[in-house]
Amino acid sequence: MSPPFLSQGIRAFWQPRRGLAIAEASVIGVVAALSAVFLKIGTGWLGTWRVHTSLLLPVWFVLPAVGLCFGFLAGFLVEKFAPEASGGGIPQVKASLANVPIGLSWRVALVKLLSAMLALGSGITLGRQGPTVHIGAALAGGMSRLVPTSPDHRRQMIAAGAGAGLAAAFNAPIAGVLFVVEELLHDLSGLTLGTAIIASFIGGVVSRLLGGRSLLLNLELVESSSSFSIHEIPFYLLLGILAGLLAALFHRGLLASIEVYKKFHISYKWRVALAGLVSGIIVAILPVSFHNNTGLREFVITGEANASLAAIAFVAQFILTLIAFGSGAPGGLFAPSLILGSTLGYLIGVCQYHILGVSFPTTYALAGMGAFFSAVSKVPITAIVIVFEMTTDFNLVLPLMIGSVTSYLIADKIMPGSLYDRLLQLNGINIKQPVPVEGILTKLTAKEVMQRRVETLEVEMSLDEAMQAFSRSHHRGFPVVEDNKLVGIVTQSDLRKIQERDLPSYAPLREIMTHSPLTVTPIHSLSNVLYLLDRYQISRLPVVEGRRLIGIITRADIIRAEANHLNCQDRQTGPLPAPSYVVYQTQAPSTGRGRLLVPVANPETAATLLDMAAAIARDRHYEIECVQIMSVSHNNSPAETPVRTTKSRRLLRQAEVLGKKWKIPVHTQIRVAHDVAQAILETIKERHIDIMVMGWKGSTSTPGRIFGDVVDTIIRQATCEVVLVKLGKSQSPIHSPRIHPTHLRFPGTNHLHIKPLFANPSSPLSPNPQFNRWLVPMAGGPNAWLAIKLLPALVTLGSNPQIRITRIFKPSESEPDLTVLEQATKLLIRHRQLSSTVIATPLKADSVSDGVIKLVKTEHYDVVILGASREGMLQQAIQGNIPEAIASGVESTVILVRGAITN
Repeated sequence: MSPPFLSQGIRAFWQPRRGLAIAEASVIGVVAALSAVFLKIGTGWLGTWRVHTSLLLPVWFVLPAVGLCFGFLAGFLVEKFAPEASGGGIPQVKASLANVPIGLSWRVALVKLLSAMLALGSGITLGRQGPTVHIGAALAGGMSRLVPTSPDHRRQMIAAGAGAGLAAAFNAPIAGVLFVVEELLHDLSGLTLGTAIIASFIGGVVSRLLGGRSLLLNLELVESSSSFSIHEIPFYLLLGILAGLLAALFHRGLLASIEVYKKFHISYKWRVALAGLVSGIIVAILPVSFHNNTGLREFVITGEANASLAAIAFVAQFILTLIAFGSGAPGGLFAPSLILGSTLGYLIGVCQYHILGVSFPTTYALAGMGAFFSAVSKVPITAIVIVFEMTTDFNLVLPLMIGSVTSYLIADKIMPGSLYDRLLQLNGINIKQPVPVEGILTKLTAKEVMQRRVETLEVEMSLDEAMQAFSRSHHRGFPVVEDNKLVGIVTQSDLRKIQERDLPSYAPLREIMTHSPLTVTPIHSLSNVLYLLDRYQISRLPVVEGRRLIGIITRADIIRAEANHLNCQDRQTGPLPAPSYVVYQTQAPSTGRGRLLVPVANPETAATLLDMAAAIARDRHYEIECVQIMSVSHNNSPAETPVRTTKSRRLLRQAEVLGKKWKIPVHTQIRVAHDVAQAILETIKERHIDIMVMGWKGSTSTPGRIFGDVVDTIIRQATCEVVLVKLGKSQSPIHSPRIHPTHLRFPGTNHLHIKPLFANPSSPLSPNPQFNRWLVPMAGGPNAWLAIKLLPALVTLGSNPQIRITRIFKPSESEPDLTVLEQATKLLIRHRQLSSTVIATPLKADSVSDGVIKLVKTEHYDVVILGASREGMLQQAIQGNIPEAIASGVESTVILVRGAITN
């Protein structure tokens, strides 16, 4: 079979066919049921232990302490490992099914399972059914990624997992299917119904078998038949009206509780711990029957409670649920809604029994469960079926229908819309009008999709060099720049002009390039870009800001953006983190060829970092962007958190003053953010930064990190060049004799002639004795050459600089390869304006770090400048991080250089 036919066969085999969907739904049903059983057993065991301990020890101590400790542990797990696992989970499932990029994965499922077990075992008055739905959907999401299927198929599997979770939680497979159709997908297609039915059926069967029940749908809550007569209709109508009114109040209370917790400005784990503590204190005051939340519903509907106890149970459950849910604890509203409905129905049943004496209050308690559940979740059909499946009592169908439909209409009139949609809106997510593909083209801009690192050709490059660039690259065209300004574009078709015009190979590129090319700005929408690409039949468009080239966008980039959106694989996974917020900003004239970013945090090192930035900016004719990041708790919105910026503005004003002295444009800004690294990356993206100079402490104690939390993220993800600076300790000037060699003999080689470099006495920077003696270890990597290119600018920081380039070779090498040293020396000699002397010598040592450290300590070098490759980080982590070893082993300044990342 030929390769094309083979690839087509593989693709056809993996298409989301009906057989594959049924098999996947079956597996999802089993896995979701197993997780539901495990959660039920785990929470039951922890709840039993808590109640038993409260009988042995003082209840006023045990319940608050357990609530505080278990709540903290649950919150810690969610906050540390999967923030997407907070809350009940159904809003996250709905958002994911609406193509919002919220993560549903194995990690989310595991964290949700453990955190819900701890939270519910702590005594927090929430239910396990909502988390079970979330866990089932997350497991389905993780499994669907193992098979390369379509986005629609993945959504159907996630919905099937959610239905299986609900079916397993309530032992109600029909309700699981209806919940998928009524609340989650609103889809009645054959494949959706089929997969949901299979997953829910298997989930319900497995849950019943492992939960100790038979496959007979017998009465779960109370084994007694109910009765219904026409005289009771007014009472069921009254039950529906009261359930709708109180459910609307409950709805408002839940939203208000969330807002109250936000005002506390505390982290998520402490919010859940606080909810556990307060719940434990309140429950300790209540009668003993309230210590077991799981058994409270059964206690009411079996008729063991009296009217006063039912009233207390309603008020207590109402308040405790508001306290628990507002904290974002991993628990759902299904169980509290059923308890509130059962107590309300019981009270109405008591009134009816005293007036008519027809039916017992337990029948009203069961009807009240459906009525309140329907009004809170806005799923009347699911509410009716859940209670019916749990009781299998046909006499309950009419009371359930009357109460559930009435309560739904009343609650939706007062508080229209779904509670879960409102919860998503509080997090800035609106799924009422899902954005179609055309909307994505309108919503996204060229700046969000473009490739930021662009291969360009210089306008004065020869045609021969241009042809070599085409032969080395897969690109069919290159932007042509002059002083970083876009002046043209050259494509493969333009190369034909060389033969047509009989141009010599040394002719400049401007002879064949297309002048004044078609461009777009960063704010152009993708629909505009796509129109231009189609209108002029071209494959790429440069993105410019003024005349400055900041990126390029192709048809492939637009297709990739659409595919990522359809597959919910946007760059951000999980709940969208709040972006950083600019609270202070100043702008200078934009006259530079590029921009250099300096994050300032420590006033003691800011001046030196700015000196280095100024030296590089003057050499490259760049502007300087100074940013200071103010961190706030993840519990608070950066855009809404009040901050004091007096000290920060004072530091940034000093940078502006220095900028005027240097005659360099200096822009400043203060950002409020949850994450420092993410805020810096946002600044790099928004301000189109070309190079960044950043302080670095030189070592890290964070497990799994190479350079530290912030620096690791920056060096891995920042698209611009990165210069990390670990400043050395204060030291007095070293009065070593000045070296004036005009040539230097390498062991086993001929003489290598090196010319002295001459001074530039007009340098505005003050002499600094700590930046006179420079050591540059060279291994030939691309970032090492970037370090060499930075040296002419950086050595102006000293008054009498001396540079030594060295290559570390092992003792086993008889004659080291000195080609790299020769090339680096020749590159530096071209800069005759500097007053430094360059020497190049190899060094024999067992390891690079040991050799450099020994050399620095022996000959007292002030600065060590290294190239660091992002691709080599894993090897460095395994064999020993060379930059960190050098930085921690010497007291001198260490500069680490990493080149720009090309997309």
